[in-house]
Amino acid sequence: MQPSAIVSLIEPATLQTRLQNGDNKKLLLVQVSSEENFLQAHIPGAVLVTPGSLVCGVPPATGKLPDLDHLNDLFGSLGYKPDLDIVIYDDEGGGWAGRFAWTLDVIGHRSWQYLNGGLHAWHGEGLPLAQGPAEPRPTTQTDLDIDTGPIAEVADVLATIDDDEQVVWDVRSAEEYAGLRQVSARVGHVPGAINLDWLLLQDPARQYRFVEDVADKLEALGISQAKTIITHCQTHHRSGLSYMLGRLLGLPIRAYHGSWSEWGNLPDTPIELST
Repeated sequence: MQPSAIVSLIEPATLQTRLQNGDNKKLLLVQVSSEENFLQAHIPGAVLVTPGSLVCGVPPATGKLPDLDHLNDLFGSLGYKPDLDIVIYDDEGGGWAGRFAWTLDVIGHRSWQYLNGGLHAWHGEGLPLAQGPAEPRPTTQTDLDIDTGPIAEVADVLATIDDDEQVVWDVRSAEEYAGLRQVSARVGHVPGAINLDWLLLQDPARQYRFVEDVADKLEALGISQAKTIITHCQTHHRSGLSYMLGRLLGLPIRAYHGSWSEWGNLPDTPIELST
C-alpha cells in the first residue's frame, strides 16, 4: 500500500525535528550526489543515489530513463518499499533531486517531499552532518512498473507545436535556447517553447531554496494550470528541478527525458532560432 499521492516541501528544521523524534521507521531519506560528496557530508541516516544511476547513459540521449531491470536493482539497493515516506535532496540546488522525484513518479510512487534548498539549506542552518558510507537496508525489488504518465517523448513534444493548450518549458540557458551555444548537432529550441533558465528558480541568498513568488513568475510567462506543460533541458537533469517545481505547484507537467540531446541530434525535428 502506497501513501496518498501528496508532494510537498519540507524545511530543514521540520526534518530535523522528525529525525530527533525517532520517527524514522517509514522514512527513506535520499541524497542524490556523487559518492565522493556523500562520503564528505550527508544528513545522518540518508542513503546515496548517484546521478549516473538515474540515466541510461546511451548516446546521444544519455539522460533517458534506464530500463526496468536497472530500476529494480537501484530501488532494491536503497531498501525501497511502496509504503515508505521519501524525502529527497541533493547538494546542487535541486536538479538531481528533481530527477529522482520524476523517477519516483515514473515507478508509481507519487508521494514524496523535497528538502527545500537541500544540503546547502541544511548546512546553512547549522544542522548536523555525517561522514562515511551509507547504510541502506537492501530489499529484493523485482516488481516495479513503469507509469508513462510523467514521460514525454518526441511525438508528445511535436504535438505541442501550434497547440495553444500546451506549452514546452525549456530550462536551458538563454544562450542555448537562442542557438548561440552548441551542445548537439543542431542548435535552437522547440518552436513556441518558453525559456526560463533553471538557475532562476533557485535563490542562492536563501541557501538555494526556491525563489519566492515563483508561481507568479511562471504564470506571467504562460506556464500555468491552464496549460499542459512539457519541460526539458539538455539531458533531463536541469529539468528535474522544473518538473519537481511543477509537481509541487500542482501543474499538469511531464518531462521530455530525451531532451535537447535527442531533439537536437535528430535530422528532421522542427527547430526555431532566436536573435
